[in-house]
Amino acid sequence: MAGGIDPVKASARAALRWLMDMGADETVGDVPIDRFATVAVPVAAAPAPRAREAAPTPRPSPARPLPSAPSTALPQGDAAASAREIAATCDTLPALRAALQSFEGCSLKKTATQLVFADGAPDAPLMLIGEAPGRDEDIKGLPFVGASGQLLDRVLAAIGRDRTKAYITNMLFWRPPGNREPTIEETATCLPFVERHIALKRPKVIVTLGNIAAKQILRTSEGITRLRGKWFLYERDGLSIPIIATFHPAALLRNPANKRYVWRDFLSVQEKLESLGVER
Repeated sequence: MAGGIDPVKASARAALRWLMDMGADETVGDVPIDRFATVAVPVAAAPAPRAREAAPTPRPSPARPLPSAPSTALPQGDAAASAREIAATCDTLPALRAALQSFEGCSLKKTATQLVFADGAPDAPLMLIGEAPGRDEDIKGLPFVGASGQLLDRVLAAIGRDRTKAYITNMLFWRPPGNREPTIEETATCLPFVERHIALKRPKVIVTLGNIAAKQILRTSEGITRLRGKWFLYERDGLSIPIIATFHPAALLRNPANKRYVWRDFLSVQEKLESLGVER
């Protein structure tokens, strides 16, 4: 169209932008494939039915302060067992980082650019635990540096804090491909390192950001909508730490109406810190 905008090109750009916003930032082929033109191959015979597998044991809901003993509902694979053994040998945060750097038990490491360990002050009283690194975090090697990280910085500033007065990490230390949701095996493999991270950090207060972090650390099947805004006790490794769950900043970018809940949750966090004698 002379002197105007080509509607076909504009539509293509809009579609590409939508795909990038949804996390599809990697190509898988040189040319597109027309799936509708694919001819179905007839199946010679139906496969024999598989033996029925036992249903997994549901994780308990946290109706009272959290127990210090690990839940038997978590997968007990070789990778998770190896992670527990390695994490237990780490006596400092630098040692834990070095152990993760050389750990080969998580498949995410093979597709990620680099390890994303933590950011902020190791001696800060407040520890925030998100879900997994995204594209920006994978590139820079630091958690929460993209759009959701900028929003998190504003939330911290609202209660008089910044990254020099907080310590930030994630449930997973490597980016899942295409920002997909991590598998149960991946989170179970990283969990021993996260728990050792908490034991070495010894924060005064813990905030989990998002559904995955809340469910894994609180050892529950409850979703973030029901968990957020409630205080629990993290009781493991001889520690007893107040812990609260709230929405992930990335979720707030998709649903800004939930910002008011996060605001309330972080006001509660500041009140909890003050009750423990922590100054801003």
